[in-house]
Amino acid sequence: MKGKWSSKIWFGVTAVIFIYTAVLTMRNLVTFFKTERRISRLEEQRDHYLNRIREDSTMFENLKYDEYLEQYARERYHMQRPDEYIYIVE
Repeated sequence: MKGKWSSKIWFGVTAVIFIYTAVLTMRNLVTFFKTERRISRLEEQRDHYLNRIREDSTMFENLKYDEYLEQYARERYHMQRPDEYIYIVE
């Protein structure tokens, strides 16, 4: 009689430990994949903002020259000199 209870108890304890381990493993896997997805999105954002910084730095350097500054103001803000007419065609 003692042998039957002993094996059932060990089987139950083993089953509980196995289930507990499986739940923790699944939880860790879900957390891992969520974290990986978030890291991927953040890296994409980082690349996007680094590209924007490069573009803006180039623009900033170009705006130091009067010719480019005038061209930029005319194209972007439709500025004109007092004695000229501008026709916007889009």
